[in-house]
Amino acid sequence: MTSITTERATISRWDDVQHSLTGGGDGRSCQCIWPVVSNKEWQSTTVEQRRDMLKDEIAAGPPPGLIAYVDGEAAGWIRIGPRSAQTRIVRTRAIVAATAEPLDDASVWALTCFVIRRDHRGKGLSAQLLKAAIEYARESGARLIEAYPVDTSEGTHHSNDLFHGTLSTFLTHGFRQTEPLTRGRVLVVRQLE
Repeated sequence: MTSITTERATISRWDDVQHSLTGGGDGRSCQCIWPVVSNKEWQSTTVEQRRDMLKDEIAAGPPPGLIAYVDGEAAGWIRIGPRSAQTRIVRTRAIVAATAEPLDDASVWALTCFVIRRDHRGKGLSAQLLKAAIEYARESGARLIEAYPVDTSEGTHHSNDLFHGTLSTFLTHGFRQTEPLTRGRVLVVRQLE
């Protein structure tokens, strides 16, 4: 039987973070830095600089994400943390217009990215990561989690387009759909109080 576990992304798990991010899709080039930098910064950085930025963020703490393991092998990643620390999110017009929460409220957390290694897709890792992220946010004092998933009920979607997660996964885990964003994405929220 397959064993799936999750751990917080600490600097002692740096190699596992990298293994999770480099197994297919855009994780290797993005290094999950896209949510925390401005568009100008994003366009002016190299993959190596993004990797260094993520390493520095993890070293400084608190952990900005979680790692999923399948039978002890790092297989997936999820970014979650205070929304106010995710610069791009609080500057995205569609999100700013749709949210009912103050943008500077550190008790509002944002879940912005999933990366699942190609060889571990279809095993339920996104659901396991989401469940663990909810608990991590709750234990860390978050009041509410926002996320911005893709509604896959219409049209076709490539796996690289699903890094925000799918609406159905969030709804299954107690999130409530609120406002449409853009291009098939919606704002979902889950109260933790």
